[in-house]
Amino acid sequence: MAIHTKHPASAPPVAPPREKTRHHLLRGWCILVLFMALAGVALINAFGAETTAAITIASAGVSIILWVLVRPAYQWRRLPWYALGYVGWATLSIAWSAWPGASATTWLLLAITTLQALFVGAMLTWRELVRAIASALKWVIALSLAFELWVSIFIGGPILPRFVIPTEPADDPIVYWSRDNLFDGGRIQGIMGNANLLGPVALLAIIVFAIRLASGAPRKVVLWIWIGVSAYLFVRASSATAYVAAAAVALVLATVLLMRTAKRPGERTKYYLAYAAIGLGSAIALLLLRDPIFEALGRSSDLTGREAIWQAVAERAAERPFAGWGFATPWIPSEPAFDGWIIDHGQTVMQAHNMWLDVYLQLGIVGVVLIAITFFAFVWRSWFFAIDRPRWDLRADRPYSPLSLLPTLVGAILLVQGLAESTPLLLWGWMFLVMLGAKIKQAPHIGVGPAEQTLAIERGEPTKRVP
Repeated sequence: MAIHTKHPASAPPVAPPREKTRHHLLRGWCILVLFMALAGVALINAFGAETTAAITIASAGVSIILWVLVRPAYQWRRLPWYALGYVGWATLSIAWSAWPGASATTWLLLAITTLQALFVGAMLTWRELVRAIASALKWVIALSLAFELWVSIFIGGPILPRFVIPTEPADDPIVYWSRDNLFDGGRIQGIMGNANLLGPVALLAIIVFAIRLASGAPRKVVLWIWIGVSAYLFVRASSATAYVAAAAVALVLATVLLMRTAKRPGERTKYYLAYAAIGLGSAIALLLLRDPIFEALGRSSDLTGREAIWQAVAERAAERPFAGWGFATPWIPSEPAFDGWIIDHGQTVMQAHNMWLDVYLQLGIVGVVLIAITFFAFVWRSWFFAIDRPRWDLRADRPYSPLSLLPTLVGAILLVQGLAESTPLLLWGWMFLVMLGAKIKQAPHIGVGPAEQTLAIERGEPTKRVP
């Protein structure tokens, strides 16, 4: 007969390990850093450039202190060296810059953004990183919709930066922080005050929330609601660049999923050929059907005056083709060399509206080569990070992770955005380029390796080998 004992052989049940409070605070800080990168222009509109600069510098100091205190497992030999090479060339350009004050100021922004990108990537595992990005995007999306709603209900008209209510209509609506278009069908700008900045961020939010859904995140209904709100802001921003980026993201996603179905060496070749044919055909169609396409998007065939900007920038860049005029991203309007140089809608232009031309103007051919290598390395690594099955031993049937799609889809957004904007060179564009590129080098397998398992120990989780 069975005999009961008060001394069982197995260990008594215990509650699952909980995250430590300090790790909660660390992750919260990373979310704040990501939010500042995604909505950096919003801080300027709300508090002014001087206050925003002080906040940015102070945040960098906090991140440095946290990095020293936490000391995460980090392979310093596996830094994103090409991106750091671009930063180094920008540093050297201050010596021959035609606008040294602007170069030093904007270089500090570049250096802080690079530091924060490395910090966030070092402090979070892949799963935590995607979760933190999602949290930061929720704040941006929610505040953008709430801000537009507040302006329409309580202000009842346009509003200028720093919450100034205009006493008379502005000469051009481009100066408004919000144009009060939420209920009249016009383009909305969110907390960034620019529809061309809101559109790509809303697209990024859709991608991140969808990846969270595919990876089995809890509260799926809530995530679907966030996707719906993000899609609404994406459509209402009506950014032609964001629409083209969305098409590129869809094409890249479809290609990645096709590549994942390949089971034999060489089977991917036909997909690469089809992908190249579609890309070439799309470029030819865009060139031949340029006017009707842009009319359908509500834009002029000269990309709303961008061709005139490109011509002026190219002419000036040709005067110093090798090393450029000196780093300045963005162009500071108070700098005499930029003040009144190119005027659009009555305002001094702050960028070349093309990433490659902007780099050519500032850092010359050397800078263009460095930034091209940086993007090529990122796209190369992120592409194979997405299409190759995770493998570090003889087992070759491990499932793909939806999280591995994020870097390559972000790369698609940045490359398309860089054709009509210079924003991939600063704020969230540059931060994600460095952060995700460094993360792939540090942790090429999600949940596996020192960079992932050491952080799991810090959270109080037991280490275990991923099957």
